[in-house]
Amino acid sequence: MINQRTLASLAVLVQSGKLDPVALVAETLTRIEDHPDRSIFVALTQERAAREAKAASARIKTGRSLGLLDGLPVAWKDLFDLAGSITTAGSVVLAEGSPAAADATVVADLGSAGMVSIGRTNMSEFAFSGLGINPHYGTPRNPRSADVHRIPGGSSSGSAAAVAAGLVPLAIGTDTGGSVRIPAAMTGIVGYKATRGRYAMKGVFPLAQSLDSLGPLCQTVQDAVWADAAMHGLTAPVIRRAEIADLSIVVPETIVFDDAEAEVVAAFEEAIKRLEAAGAKVRRQAFPSFAEIFELTARHGALVTAEAHALHRERLAGPEAERMDPRVVARTRLGEKITVSDYIALLDARDRLIHETIETLKAGELIAHPTLPHVAPPLDPLLADDDLFFKVNARTLRNTSIGNFLDLCGVSIPCGTGAAGMPVGFQLAAPHHQDDRLLSAALAAEATIRGDA
Repeated sequence: MINQRTLASLAVLVQSGKLDPVALVAETLTRIEDHPDRSIFVALTQERAAREAKAASARIKTGRSLGLLDGLPVAWKDLFDLAGSITTAGSVVLAEGSPAAADATVVADLGSAGMVSIGRTNMSEFAFSGLGINPHYGTPRNPRSADVHRIPGGSSSGSAAAVAAGLVPLAIGTDTGGSVRIPAAMTGIVGYKATRGRYAMKGVFPLAQSLDSLGPLCQTVQDAVWADAAMHGLTAPVIRRAEIADLSIVVPETIVFDDAEAEVVAAFEEAIKRLEAAGAKVRRQAFPSFAEIFELTARHGALVTAEAHALHRERLAGPEAERMDPRVVARTRLGEKITVSDYIALLDARDRLIHETIETLKAGELIAHPTLPHVAPPLDPLLADDDLFFKVNARTLRNTSIGNFLDLCGVSIPCGTGAAGMPVGFQLAAPHHQDDRLLSAALAAEATIRGDA
């Protein structure tokens, strides 16, 4: 069995000829099929995976490797079109639809790098929850939980669980309010949310198109860098590792620490101390724009809710609504109350706040704060209490959704543990289209944030 599940460690074995892609894919599929949690994947693409692995094996044996990712497995959140497979978006109402005629663009891009598509991972229905609970396909168990069934976070729940459980080295998710970074933080892996538009969205089932972005879930920042390059058509990464002594970090004093668990704050602050000891410059300041986002939402409604309602309006008015998760239906129907004037006001304010936030940063600064204010909670109380579900969902989405509204790019890196030994995430963020600088800094800081150096 293969113990090291990073892309980098597997690439060494595959490119050197010590591990054949066909054997790797067979072992991966066996791991998945033997794993006790049957809710991580909603579908496997065995025939496709076998075909792609065989092609990679032939290339590598004849010296025609497509690069470092050739022959390595990847899993896809059930929002991405895979040719010949049905995209259900975590919902039974789409399960009887037609198979996709073509791959989503990013699926094709990773295919062009030689990656082998293993299957579809579970998710919150229509990606509209930060908790990862799915009443149709089950809720994946957080692989890091040693006591009770704790949630994996959402909406990219199965993607995070698949990586955290060591089933695949890479899974691709979407992030509209935190759906890559939340499950990454809850399961103790790396989750990178790219700037909206960095990757092509063709063939990806949407939630809110003005907020939707994509990103990889994996074990290390290095793996995220490799995946990022292939996802936007590069044949190799161009990102250089920064020096910690050159990093400048600002820690917000607004919103992100409100009602945070003491253990979460402690783990984050210890990581900050390690960064400062390693030479990074750290300062703290208020961010009025963070608070204004929630004031706007209280006054006009949420931007994601308005766009989700527009997308699902006909579905909610018909019989399909009876087959959907009642909590998703209830949350989406809140969009009925959002007027066109409200929506335009939100968009106008968003543009202003993006610019105001960037102007408060000094040149080259990154924003750092706990990815989440709490660790992964137990599942059962959330299933039993709708009021608790909505309260915890809002709290879970709070810190990360700031980045989506302000169009930041961000990466969550494990920085320690909190209550019940569950992982705590440390988010680094940068203004939009500064992804390369963010990833460069994250490469430099990862070991220190984790406490490995």
